[in-house]
Amino acid sequence: MAVGVGLGGVGTAAVEQGWNRFFRRGPYALLGTAVLLAVATGPVLMTRDEGVAAGVLVAAALALEVWWGRTAAGRPALAPAGRLHYAVRLLLAFALTWLNPFFAVYAVLGYFDAARLLPRRAARLGELATAVTMAGSQSGGLPPATAENWIAFGALFALNSSLVLVFGRLAGREKDSAKAQAAAITALERANARLEQALAENAGLHAQLLVQAREAGVADERRRLAAEIHDTIAQGLAGIVTQLQAAADSADPAAARAHAERAAALARESLGEARRSVHDLSPGPLELGTLPQALAGITDAWAGSTEVPATFTVTGRPEPLHREVEATLLRIAQEALANAARHARAGRVGVTLSYMGDEVTLDVRDDGCGFDPLARPDRGPAGAPRAGGFGLGGMRARAERIAGTVDIESEPGGGTAVCARVPLVRHG
Repeated sequence: MAVGVGLGGVGTAAVEQGWNRFFRRGPYALLGTAVLLAVATGPVLMTRDEGVAAGVLVAAALALEVWWGRTAAGRPALAPAGRLHYAVRLLLAFALTWLNPFFAVYAVLGYFDAARLLPRRAARLGELATAVTMAGSQSGGLPPATAENWIAFGALFALNSSLVLVFGRLAGREKDSAKAQAAAITALERANARLEQALAENAGLHAQLLVQAREAGVADERRRLAAEIHDTIAQGLAGIVTQLQAAADSADPAAARAHAERAAALARESLGEARRSVHDLSPGPLELGTLPQALAGITDAWAGSTEVPATFTVTGRPEPLHREVEATLLRIAQEALANAARHARAGRVGVTLSYMGDEVTLDVRDDGCGFDPLARPDRGPAGAPRAGGFGLGGMRARAERIAGTVDIESEPGGGTAVCARVPLVRHG
């Protein structure tokens, strides 16, 4: 596109330069040619007095062209000085042609620069006046001497006038077309400039987006690892500490041994989960079965470690879910059960998984001491996170990663209900 615009601009500039050279040098060439023809035909067509008058008019015409050639470059288009130049030249050419018909060679300039020096209506009048001069020259000179000369003058004037109107209209159309083309070229150049600017801005924006995407990916991975470590190592260590403390406090050797074995099993399970988290694999319980089976397993394990009765229920028709959806619901259930073990002092816990058309819900309810959700239990004094504080905020963040939500319903003394809602995205 830019190449085409450049070539069109070069062609238009070359034509314009050619016309400028003609308007600078042409008047002198045409006036000189007319003088040579008049001198050659003077003895036949002019008296001595007419020759002297013609010499004076030629000198005046030459002075006019010299003045115009020196001042025209600095004047705007259609300036009053241009109209004055055209009118004086028209009168001089008419008078010279009256003296000798061959001065019409100089008078023909009126056809070429009328549109350049005069407004459109005045240009038509100037061209018709030039046609009078040309018709008089072509019919044998001015004034016509005989009736036949008058008839010839009328016919030639009609012919010249018709040509003036036809070519004037064509020239006007060409001028309008040139203006339209120039406007189109200007618009294309501006469009090219805007396109180049947009491309440069897009390149910068693309680079910025790449950096932001890279930073977001790093931050997301850090959050994922932090949440996974909290859900595996931190919770596992808490369970191990609880079991070891229970073993130390137990007076029954068999009960102490059972607590110690349970602590060792938790340690092995936590180590495996930590490895899976680092490698971004599915949680261990999901590797061994479906989501309902995994939730039933962790519910039974939680009940065994806390000695608090817990039940698991499935409603709706179970179906395989996307790996990320299943992992998210499992981790939320683990976190909700861990919070119940640490804070609720519950006498009973219920876990419900519901398949409901286009979404899956997970409810973890307890009858414990409850809390005020507006008090932000996952925050300490001055809003600082509590130790290991991924609790409720971590569950919400996990659900939001897959366009889900987590709602907490609780009140002091009234138990707690954690409800997670996520889209039902099927496996595969």
